[in-house]
Amino acid sequence: MLISPKLLAMNTIDWLRLVHPTLAVVFVFPLMGIVVNYAMQTRQRRLQLVEAKAQKAEGGTPKKSKIPATVGAEHVNIGRWLTGSVVGVSLLGLAHPIIKTIIKAETWSREPFQVVFIAAMFILTIATLACLYRSQGKLQRILFATLPSAGLIILGLQDGVYRRTNEWFFSHYYYGIVASLLMIASLAILPEIYRSLSWRKVHITLNILALLLFLGQGVTGTRDLLEIPISWQEPAVYSCDFTNKVCN
Repeated sequence: MLISPKLLAMNTIDWLRLVHPTLAVVFVFPLMGIVVNYAMQTRQRRLQLVEAKAQKAEGGTPKKSKIPATVGAEHVNIGRWLTGSVVGVSLLGLAHPIIKTIIKAETWSREPFQVVFIAAMFILTIATLACLYRSQGKLQRILFATLPSAGLIILGLQDGVYRRTNEWFFSHYYYGIVASLLMIASLAILPEIYRSLSWRKVHITLNILALLLFLGQGVTGTRDLLEIPISWQEPAVYSCDFTNKVCN
């Protein structure tokens, strides 16, 4: 069996680039589908219970819902997993180009403080997100939602990250960061949705926006994989004129 030369042409750094999209496809998107399915069932069950209550008040025989009562709890549990997965995959997507740039630019020997700062930001983002899962009070949840959000934004501003700022409205990076922030915010307000209908509507709105961004992620991520060259091709590709779409 012959091995494709294209596979052999990829270096370790190129294979590591595939970790981020692979986890997104294998883990994050299936979780997202499960969460959406549970969300729809939860809403349908809630409407059925309201209808049954109205039928009982009118003296009729209320219909029992076929949707199990545990669907709401399952929706919350899988949703919590989805938030952590989205943030984790985003951090992996940021880590690859940042570490690659640090190694190529020999940043450790020139600016060791910057390397330490970047490492600290990764640790802080993960640690504060973990604290958010355990937070109970409102102020704690605000604090531990703000810190990982700030960490993602700061890490996204580091050299090497493929941001495509000139087309921010169709950028995989910006879609991913905003989707991650929406998921963190949704997790932070989770206890409030049981106390207020307004917060429940905010929760639904945040997740609908995140879902739309996830759909955009599928398109923009595929495009970026086509546009970003593998390591040994970078000098030739980046010497091209991207405005006029011409290579010497």
